[in-house]
Amino acid sequence: MNAQTTSPDQAAAATMTAEQAAHFAEVFERLVSGVERVLLGKHHVIRMAFTALLSGGHLLLEDVPGTGKTSLARAIAQSVQGTSNRIQFTPDLLPGDITGVSIYDQRSGAFEFHRGPVFANIVLADEINRASPKTQAALLEVMEEEQITADGVTHPVAEPFMVIATQNPIEQAGTYRLPEAQLDRFIMKTSIGYPDHASTIRILEGAGRRAHAVVVPAVIAAATVVELAALARTVYVDPSINDYVSRLVDATRTSTEVRLGASVRGALALIRTAKTLAAANGRHYVIPDDVKQLAEAVLAHRLLLEPEAEFDGVTPSSIVARILIETPPPGDRQAA
Repeated sequence: MNAQTTSPDQAAAATMTAEQAAHFAEVFERLVSGVERVLLGKHHVIRMAFTALLSGGHLLLEDVPGTGKTSLARAIAQSVQGTSNRIQFTPDLLPGDITGVSIYDQRSGAFEFHRGPVFANIVLADEINRASPKTQAALLEVMEEEQITADGVTHPVAEPFMVIATQNPIEQAGTYRLPEAQLDRFIMKTSIGYPDHASTIRILEGAGRRAHAVVVPAVIAAATVVELAALARTVYVDPSINDYVSRLVDATRTSTEVRLGASVRGALALIRTAKTLAAANGRHYVIPDDVKQLAEAVLAHRLLLEPEAEFDGVTPSSIVARILIETPPPGDRQAA
């Protein structure tokens, strides 16, 4: 036991208990196992997606077409008895096509708000970078505040609420780069990628069955997701972990190859997701390895590199990997 750290048992009574952590982990694995029926061989990605959901965040997937992004969003919604909508982003898409529009009702003599597809538990924003910046900006308010303001009237979205956005890393013609303010609102970025050989064989064996025909059994109710997310926020974080995250984020800002480092929102996101991952692993406290596992997914997409660094082949992921090596974590004598 590290004499310089505080034991989770010494934390405030409001923190998660070991029994609650065990229950959280059991439910989490049931959720992941259910979605794995649809997305074969992608255990890690599914865990990341549910970590984002139960951290109250949004997920950005940078992937080539045909890797199961729509299936992932639909399966997550089914597993939590939630609703899901898919928005295909195109250059002619308007903000009102996402959020909804006010239409004049002649019978009542007043404008009536017609809700757009963003009013769902899980919203798949497919090829988000194909829409204009004005249309992309329509998601800024709802992703941060979980509400839409139209004609001065606020309309809250469903709970839980999660945006799963995708962008194609190969075909860049006719696309718009996501602004930093938008990227910062995604709690993590990852990719599904192609399945391995064994998973591909299993997919081919079920070729006669359409992906959307597979129904994932509901594991929990949507309201329970909100409760689990609140429970995850009570996971204990030692001051040394907060110090570690702060040093990691500071290192992204002082790197000579980085023009724009991770924001305070990025640091908060790393702590929030680390809490959820710890609970998903059956622990009621965060350890440095939780932070290390999530650092790339949470921080890399928030970094804006200097042009010279990009020209030299440096990537945000390589920057984060180097910072993890150069930044010493708290001693491994964490409370057990």
